[in-house]
Amino acid sequence: MTRFPHLRQDFAASLVVFLVALPLCVGVAVASGVPAELGLVTGIVGGIVTGLMRGSSLQVSGPAAGLTVLVFEAVTEFGLAALGVIVLATGLLQLTMGALKLGRWFRAISVSVVEGMLAGIGLVIIAGQLYAAAGLKAPASGLDKIAGLPGAAADALGSTGALASLAIGAGTIAVMVLWKRLPKKAQTVPGALAAVALATLASLAFSLPVATVEVKGLLDSIQPPGLDAFGELANLNILGTILAFTLIASAESLFSAAAVDRLHDGPRTEYDKELMAQGAGNTVCGALGALPMTAVIVRSSANVQAGAKTKASRVLHGVWLLLFAALLPSALALIPIPALAGILVHAGWKLIPFRGIVGLWRAHRGEALILVVTAVGIVAVNMFEGVLIGLALSVIKTAWEASHIKLEVIDKGAGPIQAYLSGNATFLRLPKILDSLEALPQDRPIEVDLSGLHHLDHACRTALENWAERHSAPDTEPVRVTSDTA
Repeated sequence: MTRFPHLRQDFAASLVVFLVALPLCVGVAVASGVPAELGLVTGIVGGIVTGLMRGSSLQVSGPAAGLTVLVFEAVTEFGLAALGVIVLATGLLQLTMGALKLGRWFRAISVSVVEGMLAGIGLVIIAGQLYAAAGLKAPASGLDKIAGLPGAAADALGSTGALASLAIGAGTIAVMVLWKRLPKKAQTVPGALAAVALATLASLAFSLPVATVEVKGLLDSIQPPGLDAFGELANLNILGTILAFTLIASAESLFSAAAVDRLHDGPRTEYDKELMAQGAGNTVCGALGALPMTAVIVRSSANVQAGAKTKASRVLHGVWLLLFAALLPSALALIPIPALAGILVHAGWKLIPFRGIVGLWRAHRGEALILVVTAVGIVAVNMFEGVLIGLALSVIKTAWEASHIKLEVIDKGAGPIQAYLSGNATFLRLPKILDSLEALPQDRPIEVDLSGLHHLDHACRTALENWAERHSAPDTEPVRVTSDTA
């Protein structure tokens, strides 16, 4: 025990994380439109492969609800065979970025963009899984999912099977919400696991006509991508999907690492090494034809709260998932799909930062707008373009704020009018600068002092020179511009 001083704590924590991860792995896989076993494969790789590597010692990786929408879109458009290629390429890109020490740059991504991304994902997950909870087929696009909910509700009310399925889904959500109000000892069993177990028992006891998870077997589900699947890489659309996977998986993992670091006093995350660990895991998942992985805050926080001290807990949780998949795969066939839908509706709700949006609107309305526009973009268009819209808005906002400029005009009634410019003079604020200067009288001498400018770009310099040449009346002294800037 001296060689492994924290084995007892890590062993206990690994069991808790395993129980949290099991229903989530299965639920994410089913919602992504792939065999349930592939979710377990990704959880196993996340625990054993990524878990053994350096980076963040207490962060736990596996299939994430945050990538569900993107995976479903990719499988629908390119087929399950291409998923392995996409995930493999994502892993190799992450390894490359980690080797080039680009991991820390993901911390520069606006938090509003990331939260907007998660909020948009949450909305699409909730809308899509409400159909699954009723045993109905969901429309393809995010807008169609939301617009079709009233019609789906009407259809469900007229079907006994749909009502039974909805009851299982609603009961699952209710158990998860109420579970946190139970005594601490009862909460030793994770709420998601308890909810799925109770839903399974209820459907069996009352012989409810609800759909259950289809089981293919672990080895039958693993389908490494063939050579013809790699030919899809010539498709520009699939390259865009790979970039989206890489951007979103990396950002979610590294933001999760920052959040987990705030939960414990142990070693801090090494971001470049963590990005390489995620890349290694996704490379293996891609080679096995499994789901992509990210670090998952739900599992990670459960790991910390359960008393984990080293990476041994997350590795052991991967071992328990492997043993379950190998020894008890038939147990998956008993799980009602609406129960998994309920878990994902609950997970999607938690992705939407309701309180954060209100606080952000009061303090930083520009950031709140970026968050909302990113979320709406994801729902209205798709994941990749929604995130690009958010990033573009973030860059524009930063550039606008960086180009802050102040014009101070001093007119003493006699002598020249003095105009002092300070700040950053860029083309973004050029209209404002020219409007203010052109409003100055043309029949008075004017002195413009540019010494207070930190930056004067070429467009502004040229525009100021042109204004100075043409502003003064013929019988007035020409505008005099003084500057200490280069």
